[in-house]
Amino acid sequence: MALKKLPNGEMREAPVEQVAIGDLVLVRPGDRVSVDGIVRAGQSGVDQAPITGESVPVDKKPGDEVFAGTINTTGALEVEVTRLAADNTLSRMVRLVQQAQSRQSPVQRFIDRFARVYTPAVTAVAALVAIVPPLLFGQPFWGEHGWLMRALQMLVIACPCALVISIPVSLVSAMTNAASHGVLIKGGRYLEALSRVKVFAFDKTGTLTEGRPVVTDVVEVCTCGECPEDCGLQHAAALEAQSSHPLAQALLAEAQARGVVVPSAQDVTILGGRGVEGTVNGARVTVASHAHFDEYVPHQPSVCRLADELAAQGKTVIMVRHDPSASLRAGCVCALFGVADTPRPSSRQAIADLKARGMYTVMLTGDNPTVAAEIGSQVGIDEVRAGLLPEEKVAAVAALAEKGRGDPGGRPLVVMVGDGVNDAPALAQADVGIAMGGAGSAQAMETADVILMGDDLSQLPFVVWLSRKTTRIVTANIGFALAVKAAIFVLAAVGLATLWMAIAADVGASVAVILNGMRLRRMDGTRISR
Repeated sequence: MALKKLPNGEMREAPVEQVAIGDLVLVRPGDRVSVDGIVRAGQSGVDQAPITGESVPVDKKPGDEVFAGTINTTGALEVEVTRLAADNTLSRMVRLVQQAQSRQSPVQRFIDRFARVYTPAVTAVAALVAIVPPLLFGQPFWGEHGWLMRALQMLVIACPCALVISIPVSLVSAMTNAASHGVLIKGGRYLEALSRVKVFAFDKTGTLTEGRPVVTDVVEVCTCGECPEDCGLQHAAALEAQSSHPLAQALLAEAQARGVVVPSAQDVTILGGRGVEGTVNGARVTVASHAHFDEYVPHQPSVCRLADELAAQGKTVIMVRHDPSASLRAGCVCALFGVADTPRPSSRQAIADLKARGMYTVMLTGDNPTVAAEIGSQVGIDEVRAGLLPEEKVAAVAALAEKGRGDPGGRPLVVMVGDGVNDAPALAQADVGIAMGGAGSAQAMETADVILMGDDLSQLPFVVWLSRKTTRIVTANIGFALAVKAAIFVLAAVGLATLWMAIAADVGASVAVILNGMRLRRMDGTRISR
């Protein structure tokens, strides 16, 4: 539903399908934006993580674009509709998932193709062996050394049991091993595909990072001589205790971690999506962005430089003014905070391990380039592509796949790792989509082919190693089974084999490949070799 503004100024709820281009829609604080459009009135912070993956809400003012599916956090916005419901960002994401999944053809296993030719061919050869020598050359048909017995020996040894069973036993054993490590693989074909992967594409927020902002820098800059230690954090936490904004929660968490006593605040008001203002212990306190301070609160050039330095590191800057005299005078800024979404502890090592195994790593994110570049540098990503909408992530994954088509060993496959609704189309487009199970959205987990149930990126190198090991064991099993069958087949053709020898070879080969495949269940993922 959308709160549509009528020509007479009255507001009325209407199904989003009935909203036309050019209509005005009111989005209240806490509401989910129901349309794609342009802000015409109001200021607020909008949580765009479901669409772009940005880790902190983005300030919106008249003239800025908003997307359907995002969440308005602080102030009311009046939005002019620019796309119909069927064409908005959320609807396009659904179509992208459907189109990408329809283009993804199943991996045809070698043994399936082989068996279609192998079984009829062996049957035909055995029939010829039984019939042709007796008819054309007067050879014996019956008896222990007759050509019928040789044909039966050939049919027994040619039974594709060992070939057919070698693959599912190996795949099930490997997938069971992966599940015991918290990795759910939705089918053997995805395990097989991972053995040919050469490119890993990652979402940023919630995948490479924790997905929640934390305070990384606390800079005390007060020169009034009246502020005790942690005064800025104390006053900021007092105001933010009345807010559910992610940045507010980060400041509160930092105050709790430092053991700061948080006083109560009065007369708290929202500053148009840029911050909050209120009274704490009789003093007027402002907690807001650097942009708000530049516009409304005079502050020293040295403080401005510090804020710019934090921003250059990809951090969101929050400034605090504590003014006992209630006058806006220069030098009343008492603290600056740098807030950022931090990398997961496992991210850097996981990226390094993947690169050590010949992987090329790419970050695909909707976040701004400065933040993306900083996180990419911290975790060691090879390439960073920022500011991407969901359809642009799909195009990037397709381009990465196309780039590798000239590989002489066959096209290297592309993996996409993500966690959000905005990642679902790219997960579907990739040869193998991997979703974060704990932090991931239901849409991402439904679309993905592999799920990391513990959100542990360190399992990615293990899964790649396991898939390659599985491929080698499957190949060895097939080669062994074919070699045994070929040897007994030749012996049977020249009359040197017996029926019991053929049976023993067939059963023995089946048991051997089963036992070899079952080794995958017990292999220790902590001892990974390239």
